[in-house]
Amino acid sequence: MSQPCVVLATASYDHTIRFWEAESGRCYRTIQYPDSHVNRLEITPDKRHLAAACNPHIRLFEVNSNSPQPVMTYDSHTNNVMAVGFQCDGKWMYSGSEDGTVKIWDLRAPGCQREYESVAAVNTVVLHPNQTELISGDQNGNIRVWDLRANSCSCELVPEVDTPVRSLTVMWDGTMVVAANNRGTCYVWRLLRGKQTMTEFEPLHKLQAHNGHILKCLLSPANKYLATASSDKTVKIWNVDGFKLEKVLTGHQRWVWDCVFSVDGEFLVTASSDMTARLWSMPAGKEVKVYQGHHKATVCCALHD
Repeated sequence: MSQPCVVLATASYDHTIRFWEAESGRCYRTIQYPDSHVNRLEITPDKRHLAAACNPHIRLFEVNSNSPQPVMTYDSHTNNVMAVGFQCDGKWMYSGSEDGTVKIWDLRAPGCQREYESVAAVNTVVLHPNQTELISGDQNGNIRVWDLRANSCSCELVPEVDTPVRSLTVMWDGTMVVAANNRGTCYVWRLLRGKQTMTEFEPLHKLQAHNGHILKCLLSPANKYLATASSDKTVKIWNVDGFKLEKVLTGHQRWVWDCVFSVDGEFLVTASSDMTARLWSMPAGKEVKVYQGHHKATVCCALHD
């Protein structure tokens, strides 16, 4: 098989992972996943593998293959894995779980290399562009920075006590972080380099983005937009300069769980409980393609273009 230039995948409560031709909307490969639902999908930087975060394991599948079998399984979490991602060179993977831990996995060796205790269920983890800090958000409303060099928690924030932090996103240049919670609020901080080279948070903005849960927030690659996907069936696009509402993407019939930008920030893919994923044009603010084939809620999507 020739390597596709655009890798687009979705996962659903119907226990399948589907790969799609982005332009035609055709599903060209389905992986059956009977033993768990998938919470999160992430594609490796080299486009060779797809990680599926499940309960309680992570599985790595070859992108360019017809094999339904994973090439590797990562066990040691004891509950739903809610976050997964890769270091920029693809040497290691990080994960966060409802078991209250953040873990680091060396992809060249079996087993978990490091573990950080967050106590409360971890909903979201992002890697700072400096590649030396992980930022996690949990069910109790805590945001923590894990310094990989010092091997410890270097910073702790609680924007709203007992309000779960559902999603975190960091600007590509490392200058801003946004946290979205179950009350539809986004907290925005400017990230500063402290005296000890640790990252410091300076409050910048509080955005009441939705009336329902925000399930995913995401800054665009061009550092221009913030997308917020919500239980109110919409995705809102905010201009990062002043956080003014630019567009509301309407069309999904149920909760919108996940979204991912194309590398140029011109397109957005969304995943919804209405069993579809959709491709949106950012300049037009319109839906340009619907990916249909799942039989239950589509809860996550991954794009590498």
